Amino acid sequence: MGSSSHASTGTLDKSRFANPFFTREGWLYFAILAVLILVVFPLTLDAFRLNNVGKYLTYAFVALGLVLCWGHSGILSLGQGIFFGLGGYCMAMFLKLEASSPENTAIQSTPGIPDFMDWNQITELPWFWAPFHSFGFTLIAIVAVPMILAFVIGFAMFTRRVGGVYFAIITQAIAAILTILIIGQQGYTGGVNGITDLRTLLGWNIRTSEAQFILYFVCAGLLLASLLLCRAVHVSKLGRLVIAIRDKEDRVRFSGYDVAAFKIFVFCFAAGIAAIGGALFTLQVGFMSPTFVGIVPSIEMVIFAAVGGRLSFFGAIYGTLLVNYAKSTFSETFPELWLFAMGGLFIAVVMAFPDGLAGLYHRHVRPHLAKIPGLFDRQSGRGRDVVAQPAE
Repeated sequence: MGSSSHASTGTLDKSRFANPFFTREGWLYFAILAVLILVVFPLTLDAFRLNNVGKYLTYAFVALGLVLCWGHSGILSLGQGIFFGLGGYCMAMFLKLEASSPENTAIQSTPGIPDFMDWNQITELPWFWAPFHSFGFTLIAIVAVPMILAFVIGFAMFTRRVGGVYFAIITQAIAAILTILIIGQQGYTGGVNGITDLRTLLGWNIRTSEAQFILYFVCAGLLLASLLLCRAVHVSKLGRLVIAIRDKEDRVRFSGYDVAAFKIFVFCFAAGIAAIGGALFTLQVGFMSPTFVGIVPSIEMVIFAAVGGRLSFFGAIYGTLLVNYAKSTFSETFPELWLFAMGGLFIAVVMAFPDGLAGLYHRHVRPHLAKIPGLFDRQSGRGRDVVAQPAE
């Protein structure tokens, strides 16, 4: 967002950031999205395709966090797969322990522990696995563990004013390190295969079609709730401050605000949102492996947000659905060319439509819809930031 018109006054134009939670236009977009994922998809897709869409929606949690972290705060993280994977591993640990009861593992050398531990000649459950016998602890850990790691990374980086490309590279390196660590500790993490053979959640068989159908709606509902939560942060004073930090960090710092603290909060918040998506992914797919923690998935998650529009919460969800649908369709026909197509798509977004799908919508579609009487608010610009804040 441009700031040259405000620099001469030396004050922050509050009206520029004064937005309601949602305008009439914003609620319309929210209703369309809700109908699409809660009604249209379940009624028109078969069980297999609907389960795929449910998996795509778990990635959308990461994209939402990236919009707040990257688009609104200027913090580009190339390691969001870390937090997605950690959330998934926390859920997988609980499910694996439930599936590893002494009755189910009676044929093992050491009954009562996960099978991969028995294969690696571990004779007792590691201390850090034991708390995951509790479902309540697991729910807390799904969000807390990734946020604690994000706090450590953020505190170490932002208090030293590390940002921009340097922060992006460091998060990418951490993703690679964590992947190597998970693979190397095969006896404790399942290694390259990950944690598999997950069957039940509190005695409920999650492998059935009925369970997958219910889990889809749980995922969709939590995604919509996360969207509202991200929007609440965005329209708050904190949200306005992080936008100001993105545009004029030194000015905000000289105004007496602790810039590092705000960046740490946003980074941790995005990590928590991503972790929820990871936990839901584990429930719907039935396993978690290091392939979802490393560099490649992290970059793909950035592409989801970029294609939808890195300034748009709604765009991030649509971008995630579109890219993953294209990935599934294209890779079935030309599997060896998909990575090249993904790279080309990212280049196209950067060069041709940097505001993503949301930017294209605002430039080419919304002006025509705005002519319909009563559809949007009277002020032509009011509420436009609900979908995207065009680069000025």
